[in-house]
Amino acid sequence: MAERNINVNMIVSKIIIVFIAIVHIYILWFEMFAWTTRARKVFRGLPPDLFEKTKPMAANQGLYNGFLAAGLVWSLFINNAAWSINVAAFFLGCVLVAGIFGAVTVQKKILYVQSAPALLGLLALYFKL
Repeated sequence: MAERNINVNMIVSKIIIVFIAIVHIYILWFEMFAWTTRARKVFRGLPPDLFEKTKPMAANQGLYNGFLAAGLVWSLFINNAAWSINVAAFFLGCVLVAGIFGAVTVQKKILYVQSAPALLGLLALYFKL
């Protein structure tokens, strides 16, 4: 029975990690390739002329989000359980910190979109939710 719970916990952790990776792949696409189109609809409070001027900066941010997604995906393919958990925890921690910083400096919604799922992922890894 305990072994079954461990397997279920790992599956839940992996589902959360996949979800977070997909979110960050979307953010990569959004910031690198749709900054001057889709971003205008999302960030309506910014002046329209700002998007073209900040396109290189947004692309750079998108690339970083891609690195976060790549690290999370990488953690899913590591066969050693302890190593996989440590790698996943590192990248989830990065997402958590980036989300908190983004919520404080850019938009509070980022706390819910990035930080909350990352915290849930960390809890699932370590406390066997």
